[in-house]
Amino acid sequence: MARYLIEIPHGDEYRACVKALEAVREYGSHFVTHADWGCGDGVHCGWLIAELESRTDAELLVPPQLRHEARITKLNTYTSEQIAALVAKLEN
Repeated sequence: MARYLIEIPHGDEYRACVKALEAVREYGSHFVTHADWGCGDGVHCGWLIAELESRTDAELLVPPQLRHEARITKLNTYTSEQIAALVAKLEN
């Protein structure tokens, strides 16, 4: 399975925060129990990292009314050896 970072940005006014949170709660998404939100620090976005089969599965975790604003990023990691190989290729 792949790991995806799912971001749901929303407006910076109180009403926008509450509407985003309510949409997540009503949808029953994993965002309710697994997401982190930056609203309390002035960054009006929710983030969730999930292991899923596909990007489509990631999109389906987002409530429909918030999908148009959501950003989904497939994550990967690099070993030290992979980084060294990338550097070596760049230097050639």
